[in-house]
Amino acid sequence: MTGALRLAVAWATVLAFAWFGKAWLGDLSQPWFAGGLFAWLLAVIVWAAFGVVHEAEELAHRLGEPLGTLVLTLSIVIIEVALISAVMLSAKDAPTLGRDTMFAVLMIVLNGVVGLGLLMGGLRHHQQSYNLQGASAFLSVIIPLTTVALIIPNFTSSTADGTLTTLQAVTFSVFTLALYGVFLLIQTSRHSDFFQDAEEEADSGSTSGSTSRGAMAKHVVLLLANVVPIVLLAKSLAVILDHGIAALGAPSALGGVLIAAIVFTPEAISALKAIARNELQRAINLCLGAATSTVGLTVPAILTIGLLTGQTVVLGLKPTERTLLAVTLILSTQTFSGLRTTVLEGAVHLVVFFVYLVLIFSP
Repeated sequence: MTGALRLAVAWATVLAFAWFGKAWLGDLSQPWFAGGLFAWLLAVIVWAAFGVVHEAEELAHRLGEPLGTLVLTLSIVIIEVALISAVMLSAKDAPTLGRDTMFAVLMIVLNGVVGLGLLMGGLRHHQQSYNLQGASAFLSVIIPLTTVALIIPNFTSSTADGTLTTLQAVTFSVFTLALYGVFLLIQTSRHSDFFQDAEEEADSGSTSGSTSRGAMAKHVVLLLANVVPIVLLAKSLAVILDHGIAALGAPSALGGVLIAAIVFTPEAISALKAIARNELQRAINLCLGAATSTVGLTVPAILTIGLLTGQTVVLGLKPTERTLLAVTLILSTQTFSGLRTTVLEGAVHLVVFFVYLVLIFSP
């Protein structure tokens, strides 16, 4: 019943904005009216995102790891890319949005969610185990992807201010997609056991045998039915978001933070629930998979939009942000270098996350 109501509300909102949206968004000068529209869209998009998570988790139980969490991660990242694209195409002046959103996702996921999860898991279960090979595989891809996308643009001499030339944009996009594609092949076929814990590996045969094609098809259709309204409403939310940040004089990075928070809150809750159930491997697949997919898919998307529309796309991080990213990558490598995690790792990640939040408003 809840799922049907969620879909009804989401699609009714899509129809409402398709019919009246032009008039509603044409005059956002009244703060209460603009705020009401934003709250409405935000509530519907987040609710629909929870629907995406629910259907993806149903698929996860049938597909097993790592395919289950991969479906969820890709669904969420597609929503993120849609929101970023909508803001870029509507605002026509958001050169740092893609960069800010990717950086926000990395900080929220790798420090906020991982930190809270490991702290919560350590307090509840003392120590939690996971598959070291899987975490190492994620980090071996995350480190070069984030370096190429968010750090190297600051040190190229062909352009200034963290931008790329056309040749660099095209080749970097191809390299990013190629590396991400190779990782997906490894994750889903040749070394899929890297992303399962020992108990899941032992039970994988019985889990896969109970998969029903009819049930799978049903959940795929419902997942798409929840994703599509989010994509369709993204442009309307983007217009209000851009107007609100400009009207309030808020930091430009706040737009990226809001998009990351809107999109990844349901997935973060799913990861924390998994940790509470002592399923750390599933949480790692969700968190590190989100970071990998975000950079792997967002970079080509925003660079393509920039090339097609002639917009400037700034990818290079500021010095403070580069430092935080470097600390996060080193810390993540240390955290996932052993076979078990404790409260200490969680506390350290959370401190870095809180520093990031302070620097948004006090750079």
